[in-house]
Amino acid sequence: MWQGELTAIYITSEATGMMDAVREVEALAGKGLAGDRYAGGLGTWSSSAGPGRQVTLFEAETIEALHRDHDLQIDPALTRRNLLTVGVPLNHLVGREFRVGEVRLRGITLCEPCTHLDKVAGQKLSKLLLHRGGLNAEVVTGGILKPGLRVRPPTASV
Repeated sequence: MWQGELTAIYITSEATGMMDAVREVEALAGKGLAGDRYAGGLGTWSSSAGPGRQVTLFEAETIEALHRDHDLQIDPALTRRNLLTVGVPLNHLVGREFRVGEVRLRGITLCEPCTHLDKVAGQKLSKLLLHRGGLNAEVVTGGILKPGLRVRPPTASV
């Protein structure tokens, strides 16, 4: 059984806008994060079918590995992902439900990086993040998210 933590939250209201760190955000069931481009249908991939673009997650361990293995210092906002986690096996959550605090999310697909990430971040990250680009998820039940909340399987005790 694993248990991790939400360490940071990033949103932007524009498809290619800079990601802003926020202290808390409301997760809206079936929509995404209040104020974020995907909740408003304005994200680059908003026209993609299905629920998979509501919220994105990224592992802090990947940022550490980029520094260790490639001597790259990456601001987590440059990943273009919404929720930064530590201790969470994101690749294993495709097709599974999990909780961030009391918010229930469902992993939909891996969030494989593309050249759009390179363009917006101003760095060539897509090849380095292949299979390490995070997770696309849908919001099953909403609520307030803030750094410090536990991330865990839905059956784990609070």
